[in-house]
Parts: sequence; structure tokens; C-alpha cells
Amino acid sequence: MATQDFLVELGTEELPPKALKPLSDAFTAGIAKGLEDAGIAFGKLESFAAPRRLAVRVRDLADAQPDKSVEKRGPAVKAAFDDAGNPTRALTGFATSLGVTPDQLDTLETDKGAWVVYRSVEKGRPTVELMPELVEQSLAGLPIPKRMRWGAYRTEFVRPVHWAIMLFGNKVVDAPIMGLTPGNKTRGHRFHCPKSLIVPTPGDYEVVLKQEGYVIADFAERREQIRAGVTTLAEKEAGGKAVIDEELLDEVTALNEWPAPLMGRFEERFLEVPAEALVSSMKEHQKYFHVVAADGKIMPLFITVANLDSKEPSQVISGNEKVIRPRLADAAFFYETDRKTRLEDRIEQLKPIVFQEKLGSIYDKSVRVAALAKKIADAIGSDPALAERAAMLAKTDLVTEMVLEFTDLQGIMGQYYATNDGEPEDVAKALNEQYMPRFAGDDLPTTLTGCAVAIADRLDSLVGLFGINQPPSGTRDPFALRRASLGVLRIIIERELPLDLQTCCQWAEENFTVLTEKDTADTVVDYMLERFRAHYEEQGIGAEVYLAVHARRPTKPLDFDRRVKAVEAFRQLPEALALAGANKRVSNILTKQGGDAIGENVDRSLLQDQAEQALAEQISQQADTVLPLFEKGDYAAALTSLASLREPVDTFFDEVMVMAEDEAIRDNRLAMLNQLRNLFLRVADISLLPTAS
Repeated sequence: MATQDFLVELGTEELPPKALKPLSDAFTAGIAKGLEDAGIAFGKLESFAAPRRLAVRVRDLADAQPDKSVEKRGPAVKAAFDDAGNPTRALTGFATSLGVTPDQLDTLETDKGAWVVYRSVEKGRPTVELMPELVEQSLAGLPIPKRMRWGAYRTEFVRPVHWAIMLFGNKVVDAPIMGLTPGNKTRGHRFHCPKSLIVPTPGDYEVVLKQEGYVIADFAERREQIRAGVTTLAEKEAGGKAVIDEELLDEVTALNEWPAPLMGRFEERFLEVPAEALVSSMKEHQKYFHVVAADGKIMPLFITVANLDSKEPSQVISGNEKVIRPRLADAAFFYETDRKTRLEDRIEQLKPIVFQEKLGSIYDKSVRVAALAKKIADAIGSDPALAERAAMLAKTDLVTEMVLEFTDLQGIMGQYYATNDGEPEDVAKALNEQYMPRFAGDDLPTTLTGCAVAIADRLDSLVGLFGINQPPSGTRDPFALRRASLGVLRIIIERELPLDLQTCCQWAEENFTVLTEKDTADTVVDYMLERFRAHYEEQGIGAEVYLAVHARRPTKPLDFDRRVKAVEAFRQLPEALALAGANKRVSNILTKQGGDAIGENVDRSLLQDQAEQALAEQISQQADTVLPLFEKGDYAAALTSLASLREPVDTFFDEVMVMAEDEAIRDNRLAMLNQLRNLFLRVADISLLPTAS
């Protein structure tokens, strides 16, 4: 089948910069899905995205759907002809419904008899007929929260659409899309090339735009050009290093069609302001990249990316310097003003700020978190007084001028202000570390005081919201309780803290007087333990390992983690499959014969067969070996040792009938199997692991 390249471009007003890349990806994915569903063969898909355009090119697109064989079954041959061999009404009715005569039908032999069938070939539709519909479907499926209309058009899109290209080879597909008739003309840069440009073929698209239109249409190419330009500018002109935040780089890329990095300066006096405040001001408001020296300290420089090659770049730089100066002056003023009031004097200001209607104010939460952090600190060998102090001050920077203006600086400014107030170093650090980890893979608190406050703050939210029946749903999690749970687990595991979630949640529950749900601590612990599943899946550990450990419900995260790692290592042993199968068999036998009512006392005098005597001896020896290992939490060594039971267990089941007629012998054998199973249950229920087939 013949193939040609296909191109679709949608020309718009400036698209939302943070949404540009997701829109482009979704547009491309939608077209790919449409082609696959239609059965049209195609090669590589290439995306293009710039401030005023979304485009997709499909390489080697087939010029039509493949022909499709169609087979429709009619009545059975017996019912299709009468005794004289003439067509019955059933056959003529079937043929008429298809617009054919009975002699155009075939027969199909099956195991259940012969049937009349109609076979034909359905001609594939030409690609040019299908593409407008596929493009419209893809555009309709874009992730646009709120669509807009413009002018007299009833068409809706994220921004007004002004032109469209749809080319198949060098031919225009002129079926309307988005209320416009496509052509082969695009538009260049708004200032460098404010005119239409002809795109002869899909393969010429980005070349025409770059060489004639001053537009780099490829998002990835533009992104890397900006990265390289910003990096080089910082090195050559300042001997420094540009700090490139990836999200900011994406946003700047989405703002520019023809990027030109330029370096500006600001007054050195602003360096007295915390670097984070300067960076926030430059990044959030002006989309500037900041520059640091070899020692990592911020330099009085910024790099902006202009969307054109200016004839007078110094004027562009001067304009940006004028814009950033009042921003930095505001930050300096806020910093100076905030330092005049101690954080402890701001505690009262937290009382009017509502945390949650039923759970009270931020002040109420601070009091609860302080009480909980004090207990947690004592449990992990930290200073309870410092944790309590840090928790009471933790939210006070929310009412400072700096954080009111730059909300992303909460915690960070708290640390600066606490240091300025002369608070202990651990207390000051904890004010920032309370929010760690802020996201997946983020740093953890470095101080035990910070750990105590971070854990207490999250557990207070979890217990409080679950306790008033406001847990997260499948689609809504306004208080980020899933992230809070994972944060607590990460801190406890990676900082190796000896904390029990059950105990900590009960401590948290005791601080509330308004909870309406019963057994809130138990519910929260179950919810948090469930978060472990995704945590381990990301590490490549199978769900069956998690479930084997979860079945024992260990509530100390560090202990839970050690068990999972031990079971995962055990699962790799050659004996694991057989022992998992044996445990499953033992579990089924014990459940049928009384379950928990079966004891562990084995009477050696009732052991008759050599196989059961050998197994009893091995179980006894293993108990002496592994019980001390269990006490130390060395589950890996214990399971490795228990793996040696495979042979005596296999021999026992091969040679001994557990359900002996003599009740005493039968009960004795059940007790021995219960001993065996309970040794493994000290770690996990390995009967839930995959077994040998």
C-alpha cells in the first residue's frame, strides 16, 4: 500500500505555558490511538509545540485502510433449502437483507453442521476521508479544564484558533476542522515574520518555520537550545553556573518561539535577603534563571529568555532589570520587617486561621502536634522539649509578610527567622524540615527534632480527618493524606526510627475531643500500611511479598520493611517455592482441623515414623536457631535458616499420613505442623507466595 507523510497544525493565540507540553503530548497520543483504532498503518509520529501552535506529523501513513474480509452467517443449510433443493423463505430473506441473490452465497462446514454464509471484501476507506474526523476526535479529548469561544464562532478550544494546516503528501485535506478550512499556510514569528508561509509538504514543516519564520517548532529542540544558551551565558559572562529548574525550563520553552538568553544584574545589597526569597521572586514572577558562584552562593545576576533577537539587547536587559528591582526590594522589605517580631509572638495570630472547620484552627493543630511531637521525640531518643518548642513555632511563619507574598517559602523562612530569634539550631531546622519530604524522592529531615515534628504534623492530620469521616476518596485528597502517609513511612524507614504506628496514632487520637468515628487509630494504621503496596511496587518487589508480610500486620514501619526485604530475598532461594507450597498445605489442614485451637505441644513419645521424628528434630533445632534472630529483627538470616526445612518437610508429606486414625497421634502431628507454620509466621505468611506447580 502506498504511503505519504501527513501533517496537521493548529494555529492559535498564545497557549497557556504550563499546559503546552501536556496538550501536545495528548494531541499526538489521540491521533496515534485514532489511527490504530481505524487500522491505518503508519510510521513515526512527531510532535511540535510552540506558544502559538500545536502540530503532529505522521510519517509513512498508508493512503487507505486495508481491505477487510467480511463473513456473515445465515441459516443452517438444512433450513435453507426444501426437499426439492429450492431456497426457503429463510434463505431468500437472508439474501435479500444483504442485497444479493441466493446463488451468491457460500456454505460453511463446522463441527455442528453446515451453514449458509455470505463472504465479501469491505473496501478500506481512503485516509484523506478519515483524518479530519480523527483530528477532531483527538482535539476533543485534550485535557482542557475550561474551553472558550471567540467571535461569532461556536467552536470551543483552550485559546482562539486562527489557522489550520492539513497536508497528506503535497495535497491539502480541505475538510473543516475547528470551524476552519485547512490549507498549506502557516504563520511565522509574531514580530520577526508577521506573514503567512507556505509549507509544501509535511517534511518541510519545521524547516520552513525555522529558516523563514523565526520559529523553532520542535519543543524538545527549543528546550535544549535554551538550556545550552543559559548555561553558556552564565559560564562565559559571569564565570558562574546557571541553576536550571526543569519545570521552569519547560515553562520558558513554552513561552518562546525564537529564544534569546540575556543576562541582567541586580544590586548586591539584595544578597542580604535569603537566597530562597530572591530565587522565588525571580522564578515565580519573572521566569528568570538565577546564577551561583563556584561555592554555591547566589550571584547578583539573572538570565531571562527573550522571544526575539533584539537589535538593542541592552534595552531588553535594562527593562528586565527595572522590573526585577521592585520585586527584590519588596522581598528585602518583608525580610527586614518580619525580623522585628519574634516567632513566638506570632503564635496568637494563628488562632483565627482555620485548619479545618471541625478540627479547629492552626493554633489548635499546633498545640496537638506539640504534644504528639514531644512523645515521639522521647520514643526516638531526641529532646522532647525541643520538639515541643519547634512544633509550637512550626506554623508561625505563615503569618509573616514574606510567606504571605511567597507562599512556597513556608518553613524555609521559619528557619531563617528562628535563627534570627536565637532559637536552638535543632528547633530552627525543624521549622523547615517539618515539610520534608515535600514530594517523592525529596530529602528527609536531618535532625531527630525535625523527624518528630514532621511525623507528628502528618499523623495529626491523618487521625483528625479520618476521625471526622473525611478520608481521601479515589479522586479527591485535598489534604494530601496519601503523600503524608508515604512521608511518614519514608522518614521512619530511612531514618531507622523505632516507632510503632499503632502507638503513635493512639497518641494522636488522645489529643482530640471532636472525633466521631470509632477505632480511628486502627483505621489510619490500616490505611498507612496499605500505602506500602505502591511503595514496594516502585522498587520492583511483587505484591505477593507485600501481602505475605501485611497478613501479619506488623505496625512498626522499620520492622515491616525488614520483613519485606527478608521475604523478597527468601523468594529467590531454590527452596522457596516448595516451602511456600508446604505452608499453604499446612495452613489448609490446620484451618480444617480447628485452626487457632490447635496447640504446639509435641509429645515425642507419640512420634512413630522416622520422617516425622526427623522433622520434629529439625523444627526444634530451627526454633533454637531462629528465635533469637527474630528477637533481633534479623528476618533474612532466620528465613535463610528455615529454608533448610524443605527436605524434611517434603519427606514428611511423602511418607506420613497426617490424619492418622489414632486421635492422639493425629493431634500430635497437627501440633508439630503448627509449630512449623508458626516459625514462618514470625516473619510473614509465606503460604501467600507463589508455589511450585
